[in-house]
Amino acid sequence: MSATMIKEFRLPDLGEGLTESEIVSWKIGVGDTVELNQIIAEVETAKAVVELPSPFAGVVTALHEQPGTVVEVGKPIVSFEIEDDGAGSAKREPNLVGYGAVLEHTGRPARRARNVAASAAAVPAPAAAVPAPAVEPAAVEPAPAAEDLPATAPAERPRSTPPVRKLAKDLGVDLAAVAGTGERGLITRDDVRNFVGGGDLPAASHGPAAGSAAEVPGSDEKQDGQFGQQPREIRTAIRGVRKLTAAAMVSSAFTAPHATEFLTIDVTPTMELLAKLKASRAYTGLKLTPLTLVSKAVLIALRNHPTLNTRWDEARQEIVQFNYVNLGIAAATPRGLTVPNIKDADRMSLVELSTALTGLTDTARAGKTSTTDLSGGTISITNIGVFGIDAGTPILNPGEAAILAVGAVRKMPWEFQDEVALRQVMTLSLSFDHRLVDGEQGSRFLQDLGALLADPGMAMVMV
Repeated sequence: MSATMIKEFRLPDLGEGLTESEIVSWKIGVGDTVELNQIIAEVETAKAVVELPSPFAGVVTALHEQPGTVVEVGKPIVSFEIEDDGAGSAKREPNLVGYGAVLEHTGRPARRARNVAASAAAVPAPAAAVPAPAVEPAAVEPAPAAEDLPATAPAERPRSTPPVRKLAKDLGVDLAAVAGTGERGLITRDDVRNFVGGGDLPAASHGPAAGSAAEVPGSDEKQDGQFGQQPREIRTAIRGVRKLTAAAMVSSAFTAPHATEFLTIDVTPTMELLAKLKASRAYTGLKLTPLTLVSKAVLIALRNHPTLNTRWDEARQEIVQFNYVNLGIAAATPRGLTVPNIKDADRMSLVELSTALTGLTDTARAGKTSTTDLSGGTISITNIGVFGIDAGTPILNPGEAAILAVGAVRKMPWEFQDEVALRQVMTLSLSFDHRLVDGEQGSRFLQDLGALLADPGMAMVMV
């Protein structure tokens, strides 16, 4: 009879600097026998809902966290009883970040000593053997111990983990100005977000589960009327996409100097072209919409206006110009606003672009967008026209120079060939980072974009 052992599966690093996730649901229960790579849970990060595969084949002995709980990377979430095959300390096990040998080790992670004396003082006492996690949270690093610091240590950068430093960089936060609330002054993600938002955010371990509502204490009295029989106030925990979006939008609004310009145009020729394309056999089965043609026009117009496809690098005091276009499309989902992007959209044909747009939006609404698709965008479009809105002042997606809001297409009286006619009209709203884009540059881009939509044939001569 073969021996068995208990193995813990710890929440893995799901990428993109995300240091916590919420358990949405378990697909298994205690006592269940699971296979390798069987889906055992759904977890929600600040960007997407992710399915977790089992790193072991065995029997579930414990579920350490309940649905609705926010768990930090590296914390155990489930335990398995597996056969001890005695294969040694290195085993090949699947994980979400890669596939490779997972080494079991004991004690604290080793650090390189600063000098011989410090090395001797910094060697930790032997610790009891602890089973290694199935997936090592590679992005989490321990805070430096006090005994490792020289007596006259020079000023160091603030203590934080790599994911926190990335978050601070993305949000334009100087960590030297942030007070750490973690162990020994370690700066956490919530410290950075609180600094950006100027106020306290609800702790992950308190309050109702994400998506659930809590009645205000003392508000037991129900009321009838317009809202039916309900408590006077309802509070909902800010988590997941909503929390990340709030922090990003605050940072963008108060970091990048926004300017917005508007252009109302007659898009009747574009709508006529759209009808012809839908009737063409070459486009059978494709979901063609006004957004499809607006997206293609944006990609064409960008060729002559590269300043709209740039990024401001605060740390290096440089302007980064992209020679590719990762086109972001804002998508309203049940979890909140997300902006996945189509990689290298500028290289796509209209058929490829239409297919990519459909797949991107369907995946976003299903909450299955990958973290890769949610990062690396260079310019974005938000289609407010689907809600019947004509114009707006969109806030930049952090790290991008421009965002275009596409208004509704309306039939309106319009000057056409020196007469007033009923035409199909659209308003474009372009917001841009005035550090990167001058008013003239933004105006000329909007002018060229409008010319393409007013006369799609202009694409034949625009270089």
